[in-house]
Amino acid sequence: MIERYTRPRMGHIWDFQNKFDIWREIEVLACEAQAELGSCGITKEEAQWIREHAAADAARIAEIEKTTNHDVIAFTTNMAENIDKDVPEGEEKPSRWVHFGMTSSDLGDTALSYQIVQAADIIIEDIRNLGETCKRRAFELRDTLCVGRTHGIHAEPMTFGMKFGSWAWALNRCLVRMQQAREACAVGAISGAVGTYSSIDPFVERYVCEKLGLTPDPLSTQVLARDRHAQMAAALAVCASVLESIAMQVRLLQQSDVIEAEEPFTKGQKGSSAMPHKRNPITAERVCGMSRIVKANAQVAFDDVALWYERDISHSSAERVALADSFIALDYMFSKMQWMLDGLQVYPDKMAHNLMRTRGLIFSSKVLLALVEAGMTREDAYVVVQRCAMQVWEDIQNAVSGPSFQDLIEADPRVKELEAQGLISAEKIDAIFDPKAFLTRIAPVFDRLEMLEF
Repeated sequence: MIERYTRPRMGHIWDFQNKFDIWREIEVLACEAQAELGSCGITKEEAQWIREHAAADAARIAEIEKTTNHDVIAFTTNMAENIDKDVPEGEEKPSRWVHFGMTSSDLGDTALSYQIVQAADIIIEDIRNLGETCKRRAFELRDTLCVGRTHGIHAEPMTFGMKFGSWAWALNRCLVRMQQAREACAVGAISGAVGTYSSIDPFVERYVCEKLGLTPDPLSTQVLARDRHAQMAAALAVCASVLESIAMQVRLLQQSDVIEAEEPFTKGQKGSSAMPHKRNPITAERVCGMSRIVKANAQVAFDDVALWYERDISHSSAERVALADSFIALDYMFSKMQWMLDGLQVYPDKMAHNLMRTRGLIFSSKVLLALVEAGMTREDAYVVVQRCAMQVWEDIQNAVSGPSFQDLIEADPRVKELEAQGLISAEKIDAIFDPKAFLTRIAPVFDRLEMLEF
């Protein structure tokens, strides 16, 4: 592996100069492989000269490409300029061995695989870091009671730590997908015009791929099949969707009518040019917006899979934009989510307040089961519970200060009849209306989370 390429920043990976530096390395490695093989006439001394003098300058390549209208030829022309400029007059030019027996995709696709692997390694590290943060915060908030919501409506009590725990598991699945996609993309191909090795020995491919940490593609038809890249784009899109899901939760929790949690609001930050009181979830909204880019780019990768016969270049222009943009956007999204979730402000007192805002309606499922256990049919019990619940619901919507759900249940004639028969007790009903009664079996949830590794 080439040391200077091992840990670049995400933006640098997709920089033109970095791409040409990788192209240069591939061409040099191919020359060294040819020299070691001894089949085409290049000597080890010439290969060493190429190693020492080869250089590629993005600005110069762009200038040459204005004439050639071919980026690889512009690149090899610039390589030749640098390799041959110090060769004594009358001696053969070592640059003639550059790109010997190769085709453009041998160079471009192998380099792209190397870039994808570099970029994937950064995303994998991002996932691990955010996953560990979510796992840590899950245990910090393991016993912090809050209301669970389905369809946006209060459902049953849960703990806020479970939210972070579910995010940790989702990120763990993202990690598995990214690792699988990385493996699918960690391949190279130096097999000639249509993959037959007609002008180059397979040894060169093996040599170059080994030095780059890639695996030779078992059968490339000039290009690496783009289903590999589509798998990576899909993995990136799912990652973006998971981050969007988490960010949307934060946005919902930060609503003024909920405000159980909010993203950090830093000293000196301003929320609105018109309304000084505003503390808007701008980071979460930014993540949600950027996820649309990554998801849309996955469609580009899917469309790039189908090419004419052994190869065309309809994929090339699209993926040069889509892949780079997706990796850069997702890396940025992870940095924002790491900052946001590590510093997420949580408000347990507001969670406790919201838990009881529906005057006990969140205990309806426990009441239903208790009445069934007391001998009532499920259908009859449902009618009793729903009748009492709807009265409370109507009072809440009309801002009427009426009886609580427990009050109505205790006063219901059918419930009083069961109590008179000794089939249910006031103490039993009181116990039902304890939110902690919903959480007596959540230990396995956190036991499993404890075993989760990133």
